[in-house]
Amino acid sequence: MGTWARLTAVAAVLGTSLAVVSGAAGWDTAHRVLAALALPPLAALAAIAWVSARRLLPTALAALVLFGLAALLTGRAVHLTFASLALAATIVLAARTFRGHVEQGPLRDYLTLTKPRIMSLLLLTGGAGAFVGAAGVPAWGGFAVTMVGLALACGGASALNHYLDRDIDKLMGARTATRPVASGRVPAERALEFGLALSAFSFVLLDSLVNLPTALLALAGNLFYVLVYTRWLKRSTAQNIVIGGAAGAVPPLVGYASASGHLGWAALVMFVVVFVWTPPHFWALALMIKEHYAKAGVPMLPVTRGDQETARQIVRYTVLLIAVTLAPVAFGTFGLVYGISAAVLGAIFAWYAIELRRTLERVAAVRLFHYSLLYLALLFIAMAVDPIL
Repeated sequence: MGTWARLTAVAAVLGTSLAVVSGAAGWDTAHRVLAALALPPLAALAAIAWVSARRLLPTALAALVLFGLAALLTGRAVHLTFASLALAATIVLAARTFRGHVEQGPLRDYLTLTKPRIMSLLLLTGGAGAFVGAAGVPAWGGFAVTMVGLALACGGASALNHYLDRDIDKLMGARTATRPVASGRVPAERALEFGLALSAFSFVLLDSLVNLPTALLALAGNLFYVLVYTRWLKRSTAQNIVIGGAAGAVPPLVGYASASGHLGWAALVMFVVVFVWTPPHFWALALMIKEHYAKAGVPMLPVTRGDQETARQIVRYTVLLIAVTLAPVAFGTFGLVYGISAAVLGAIFAWYAIELRRTLERVAAVRLFHYSLLYLALLFIAMAVDPIL
């Protein structure tokens, strides 16, 4: 196992040790919190062992099962017994991860695995969600921790996407063939470990320093993107991005929950906006590189239904997007500043979508794709500023 698996193993040992010590000392509330924090790294290690290090699977499963039994058995003596056994198994597992030398790959490629450009937009929507959830400026300490935790979740999901898509990335031209895992610069097993480690650390950070709803939402978005979209929908249906767009719509919920501790109507509006925005944004990209998707056998809409139908669907979703963004103003969820911004930005979006529908030229798709990124960023900035003004 590589560095990231080893760090995860150390975190599992520390978490399990603190859980055992707090249980023995009778710190009821602290014990439950510490036990919850030990679970993500244990689960990540079991997943790593299952996929790429089967020799460690019996020990990893033993640690996880013993830890689970300790949680279920509430009698003090038996509870501490199983917790101690779980700690022993975790220590053995951690020791075994440090055996041998492994190839890691260049450090800069691990940054590439997190897809920083995509992450920046996700963090912006998540940050806007925090401002809306706080109905103003959120507490800066909690906001900073939330952004770090969300960045870890997004980076972990992206790294796992690199791992799962390494086969089709090789077929989709130079843009993806030179990615760290597809090109072989980073071994696939190290990318898997990196992604699972970031995901586990995200949950631990958000649960311990923000709140449990925030941690659960970040984890749900991560799992949906990796397992539902990347692993299943992307390769099986032309509606992949329509359903899969739910994953990219989770960060505003994470930000909102971090500031408020719960979800409200404004959070749902932000989720729906990103959900409806995703198809026209992504289909514009798909029109730009449809040959690459066709070569890799990925059933994107331009590949299965053609350019004309794709452009028609983009216009339809753009109209729906404009309606979705303006409706909250009518119901008082957002105010005038946001409403004016949504109307102007939406009008420009519609102009570009109609131009693409009329010409079907690649340059029109490029223009719409790049504007859609600016559109979402400015729209969510307007949401964040609206409650302050």
